[in-house]
Amino acid sequence: MATLTVTQNFGKGARDLEVYRSLGGYGSISSRLFDLSQFELIDLVSRSGLRGRGGAGFPTGMKWSFVPRNSGKPVYLVVNADEGEPGTFKDHVLMQEDPHRLIEGMIVCGWALGVRTAYIYVRGEFLPAIETLNAALKQAYAAGLLGKNIGGSGYSLDIYVHRGAGAYICGEETALINSLEGFKGQPRLKPPFPAVSGAFASPTCVNNVETLMALPWILEHGPEAYQALGTPKSGGTKVFSVSGDVKRPGVYEVPMGTPLMELLESPELCQGIVGELKGVIPGGSSSPVLTAEEARKANLDYEALAALKTMLGSGAVVAFNTERSAVGMLTSLTRFYAHESCGQCTPCREGTGYADRIMKTIASGKGREGDLDHMLDLAANFSYTTICPLAIADAWPIENFIGKFRPEFEAEVAKNPDRGSPRVTKDFRPGAFW
Repeated sequence: MATLTVTQNFGKGARDLEVYRSLGGYGSISSRLFDLSQFELIDLVSRSGLRGRGGAGFPTGMKWSFVPRNSGKPVYLVVNADEGEPGTFKDHVLMQEDPHRLIEGMIVCGWALGVRTAYIYVRGEFLPAIETLNAALKQAYAAGLLGKNIGGSGYSLDIYVHRGAGAYICGEETALINSLEGFKGQPRLKPPFPAVSGAFASPTCVNNVETLMALPWILEHGPEAYQALGTPKSGGTKVFSVSGDVKRPGVYEVPMGTPLMELLESPELCQGIVGELKGVIPGGSSSPVLTAEEARKANLDYEALAALKTMLGSGAVVAFNTERSAVGMLTSLTRFYAHESCGQCTPCREGTGYADRIMKTIASGKGREGDLDHMLDLAANFSYTTICPLAIADAWPIENFIGKFRPEFEAEVAKNPDRGSPRVTKDFRPGAFW
């Protein structure tokens, strides 16, 4: 059986403090942690090969090393638990099943960075997870694991749960920080980066839920043991949200480098595809789609998926069979990104809306010749023209669904007897295709 570093307490009642402790929880909140200096702990995490599990895959130890010391300002830790990308649901399950592991990971990170105040920014719809976190925090404070002088170490840390308002854009770290401060959830121009000037204009580290929950295992078993679970460049394990046309959707933890089809077909995991496999979205809705042939060659790590011109992302695997319409799937995705654009950047605000309206005409049998090329042209102009990657997250599905399943789109356009008449400028007005 594969080693589990994050989900080993699922189904064991670990949301209760005493149960969590009986399973070895809070074992790192001892001399194992407090005998390490900040720099020793950062080096330990760097050697583990742990990379950010929220989507970017940036080396965690390196990210921590960017946070300045002795700046004269407080250092903040912010946990990104917004999780708004379609297909992604691992983090709120992690928080509900094992909230104390997140708290323990936050204490570890807090010690490494000299944090005294930390926030868990949770998507507002995750009410059960929010209630579970608050109950766990109350237990941790009562046990002297949070607040002043944790475990007699002289280190103090306060953690607060902040409920978001349901905006996908707040999964982007600077938009999240704006929202945390009470401002509109819109991304900031960088630099300065949050490590230097983040929450309340102070040094800030933003980490994903899963990233922090891996830390107690790393401290207990050592960085080399964690690195050995994965590949040389992608250490450890990864938690995947698997949905779509599989026999047993759910949340699964596997070693980095596991073949994608092993995750989907293993009797212990997803138990196989329902129907005939057509394609897989490997890392959340923004990641370029894989055809069935590509999926059969794919391994679940950053480098292997990059070689297939897609990405691991947030670990949201969506498998779909030959009965699914690529046109319908892309129509759903373009609607999502148009709806979730914060409106700050013109290419995103206008371009995602255009793409959404064109896809609606194609899906409704009113597409015209040139629509597909126009969609691709729009997508090509999203890159490097906006503050954050939301528009690019729309471009990649557009380019790859049309590129890999173009005959389906062309067949949909062919249903319109008036498809040969050209569009005129007024057709692209907002609302013109509603």
